[in-house]
Amino acid sequence: MKKSKRKKFSSAGTSTLISQGSHVEGALNCDADLRIDGKFNGTIESQGNVTIGESAVARSNISAKEVIIAGKVYGDIAAEGKLTITPTGQMHGDVIASSLIIMEGGVLNGASHMESPAAGIEPTKSALETVPMQRPEAG
Repeated sequence: MKKSKRKKFSSAGTSTLISQGSHVEGALNCDADLRIDGKFNGTIESQGNVTIGESAVARSNISAKEVIIAGKVYGDIAAEGKLTITPTGQMHGDVIASSLIIMEGGVLNGASHMESPAAGIEPTKSALETVPMQRPEAG
């Protein structure tokens, strides 16, 4: 008797892509990672990471594990972990995140609120003085 070898489909590693030239409107809920390189109007709720590509424009509120902005976002963001705004990224709205990274050239026009997993523990002045400043290398 011959056994059938079927691969089981798992969405755990599958990403969703809205490519450049696409325009999508509505509410998007996904369990996997999401990358937008086109235009999106609406709400985004993802259990994974959301990346807004350099050519993307998102007019939406975004809720995700982590968010990377290299394009333009007009709306509010709630990130469980880190929000990164790259040198080409523009964020116009309010932000709630555990960690916020704005690279040189990146734009944040709005209020930010950082929620730390170790809330209530603040570094002492002496701890801050022992951290050396790092400067980017000239390239």
